[in-house]
Amino acid sequence: MRLLLTVTAITLAWPICNPVAAAAQGAQTDALRRQVEQRIQSVPGAEVAVSFRDLGSGEVLDIKADVDFHAASTMKIPVMLEVLRSAEAGRITLDQGVLLVNRFHSIVDGSPYSLSAGEDSDSSVYSRVGERVPVRELMERMIVRSSNLATNALIALVGAEQANATAHALGATHIRVLRGVEDGKAYELGRNNTTTSADLAVLLERIERGDALNPASARLMKEVLLRQEFNDEIPAGVPKGTPVAHKTGSITATLHDAAIVYPAGRAPYVLVVLTRNIPDEKIAKSLIADISKLVWTHISGDK
Repeated sequence: MRLLLTVTAITLAWPICNPVAAAAQGAQTDALRRQVEQRIQSVPGAEVAVSFRDLGSGEVLDIKADVDFHAASTMKIPVMLEVLRSAEAGRITLDQGVLLVNRFHSIVDGSPYSLSAGEDSDSSVYSRVGERVPVRELMERMIVRSSNLATNALIALVGAEQANATAHALGATHIRVLRGVEDGKAYELGRNNTTTSADLAVLLERIERGDALNPASARLMKEVLLRQEFNDEIPAGVPKGTPVAHKTGSITATLHDAAIVYPAGRAPYVLVVLTRNIPDEKIAKSLIADISKLVWTHISGDK
């Protein structure tokens, strides 16, 4: 049974225009920056980018927000956007069946490669190879369990170039969606999917504000992101039960989380944290969770 989570709609406020209030907010933002940077510096060698957007007050915090990182599975956000926009345009339907295969072609030379169930965070999808699987189901598995097989099937359907173009059209101009997952030849040549924290923040903000998709598609996208099953990063830094619509990503010594957080009784906020050069994933998870907690404390006043 699919779990549907509903987030109460809250009218988003305009950014603060009063000079005195703006100055006070600026001082508070500077204090948050110092706290976040201090926490980052506690992990030797860590490279971290942070983008925070308070959709109520308009407050913004960016730390290395325009630095490119390997996108890992956060690239599944623009892929999902393109799937939904393709459905809106009538090029596909969410209920159409896609013949699931485990054979893809490198962007380098067209040579075939396949994925390993043992190296995928969702091995269950491999049992469906040879079947027609609805686009809706592939999209769900791509997000909630970060299925690489489902991701490559959807990229084959809508196109990496189209997903990239959609992200750029929405204002995420540095992101690169080049290919599917586990294209070894492309990886060796450095032809990887990349992103910045600012770009992911742009996409999430536009999804939340309702100008990236039509209302039904935006609602569906947020419902799927809310069902994410890997919750040790940004969700771990907010009070239990707080809805968080997010997508994680990981690859060797690299861990990310990109989220819309919905505190009760106020406008939501966007938080993106990208990390690399942290070999121990537990340390990276703890770092992201702590940054999330610092932001939560900042916006809520909780201690």
